Amino acid sequence: MSEYSLLMGLIGAGIGFGVAYWVKGQLQTQKIKAADEEAQRIVDDAKRRSETLLKEAMLEAKDKLFLMKSEFDAETRETRAELKKQENRLIQKEENIDRKNDQLQLKEQELSDREVGIADKEEALLAEDRRYHELIEAQKDQLERISGLTAEQAKELLIRAMENEARYEGAKLIKRIESEAKEEADKKSKRIIATAIQRYAADFVAERTVSVVQLPNDEMKGRIIGREGRNIRALEAATGIDLIIDDTPEAVILSGFNPVRREVARIALTRLISDGRIHPARIEDIVKKVGKEIDVTIKEAGEQAAFDLGVHGIHNELIKYIGQLKFRTSYAQNVLQHSVEVGFLCGIMAAELGLNEKLARRMGLLHDIGKAIDHEVEGPHAIIGSKLLKKFGESPKIVHAVAAHHEDVPPASVYALLVQAADGLSGARPGARKELLENYVKRLEDLENIANSFQGVVNSYAIQAGREIRVMVESSMVSDEETILMSKDIVKKIEESLTFPGQIKVMVIRETRAVEFANK
Repeated sequence: MSEYSLLMGLIGAGIGFGVAYWVKGQLQTQKIKAADEEAQRIVDDAKRRSETLLKEAMLEAKDKLFLMKSEFDAETRETRAELKKQENRLIQKEENIDRKNDQLQLKEQELSDREVGIADKEEALLAEDRRYHELIEAQKDQLERISGLTAEQAKELLIRAMENEARYEGAKLIKRIESEAKEEADKKSKRIIATAIQRYAADFVAERTVSVVQLPNDEMKGRIIGREGRNIRALEAATGIDLIIDDTPEAVILSGFNPVRREVARIALTRLISDGRIHPARIEDIVKKVGKEIDVTIKEAGEQAAFDLGVHGIHNELIKYIGQLKFRTSYAQNVLQHSVEVGFLCGIMAAELGLNEKLARRMGLLHDIGKAIDHEVEGPHAIIGSKLLKKFGESPKIVHAVAAHHEDVPPASVYALLVQAADGLSGARPGARKELLENYVKRLEDLENIANSFQGVVNSYAIQAGREIRVMVESSMVSDEETILMSKDIVKKIEESLTFPGQIKVMVIRETRAVEFANK
C-alpha cells in the first residue's frame, strides 16, 4: 500500500511538474509574442519617424540649396557687372595708350629732326671754339709781349690780388660779426665776471712756501753740519732735501723739487735749532714726527678745502693730493688757495648761467691737482691731473675740463670754458702772482719783439706790467680790416712763444694823418 501510494505520489508529482512546465511554456510564449509585437511596434514607429525626419531634411536641404543658388546668382551678376566695368576701363586705357603711342612717335620724329639740327650746330660751335682758342692764344702771346710777363706770372699776380681781396673781405666780415656779437656778449660776460668777483672775496697775497731757515747766529751752521758732516748728511738722507750752507749770514737754504719734503725739512730743522740737540738719532726722530704731522696737515687741508666748497665724495687719495697743493706755489701764488678760489668762481659763474653749481665747484677745486705730482711725472700738469682723476673714478666731464683748462686738449663743454675763465681770473687779478725781475723784463722784451716782427709795425709798447701791448702800424701798409687779422696773429704767436700768468691784451692802433702847409 505504501509503495502504491509512493508510486501514485511520484506520478502526481510528475504530472504536476509537467503541467507547471507547460503552463510556464505558455506564459513564455505569450511574453515572447508580446515582446515581438512591442518590438515590431517600436520598429514601425522608428520607420515612421525616420521617414518624417528624412522628408524634413530633404525639404531643408532643398531650401538651403535654393538660397545658396540665389546668393550665387546675385554674386555672379555683381561679378559680371564688375568685370564688365573693368573691361570697359581696360578698353579706355588701351585707347589712351594708343593715342599716347602716336604722340610719342610724333615726338620721336621731332627729336630726331632736332638731333640732326643740334649735330650741325655742334659742328659749327666746335669750329667757332677752335677759332676763339686761336684768337685767345694770339691775344695771350700779344699780352705777354706787351706786359713782359708770362701766363704763369700773370696768374700768380691775379691769385695774389684775389687773396688780398679775400683777406680784406674776410676781415670786414670778421669785424662786423665780432662787433655784433660783442654788443651782447661783452655785457653779459662782464656782468657775470663782476658778479663772481663781488661775491667772492679772498686775500690778494697768499702764503708762499719758504725755502730759507733763519739761524740765531752763524755758530749754529757748524752744529748743523756736525762732526765730519754727519749731521747734515743725516738730515739730507732723512728728508731727501739738499741743505746749502754758504756765506749767507744767519741763514740755511733748503733745495729740493718736492715741496712737501722741503716743508718737512724746514719744520724739522727749525725744531732742531730751537731744541739745540742736533745729532743723527735726534734728527731721524724729529723728521719722522714732523712727517706724520705733515701728513695729518695735508689731509686736513684737503678736507677743509673740500668742506669750504661744499664738495663731497672725493676719494681719500685725491684729498691727500689736494692737501699737498698747500705747499706748492705758482708765481708766488699758493696753489691750494688758488684752487679753492677757482672753485668758488666757477660755482658763481655756473649759477649765473643756470648750470650745475656743485659740479663746477668740483672742477675748479680739482683743476690743478696735477701740480701735486708734476715733479714726479713727465708731461703738462693738466694732462697729469686728468689722468689722476680718471684713475680715481671722477666723471668724464670733470676729467675733460681739467685736461682742457690750458687747452692741452680742445675744450668741448661750457664747464671747460668756465674753468679756463675762472683760472685766468684768479691768476690775473692784481697782487695774485709775481715773478722775478729778470723774467719780468725778459717777458716784456719778448712781447715787443714779437709785435715788431710783423710787417707794417712802426712801434710797440708793453704796458700794464706786461698785461697789455699796444702796437702802432703804418696806415699806408695796413688797412683797418687788416689790423683785426694782425691782432689775432700776434695773440697766436704770443701764446705759442711765451709762458705768462693770466692774460695779455693786444691792441693794434692805426692812424691816418693828413698834413698840409698854407703858404703866402
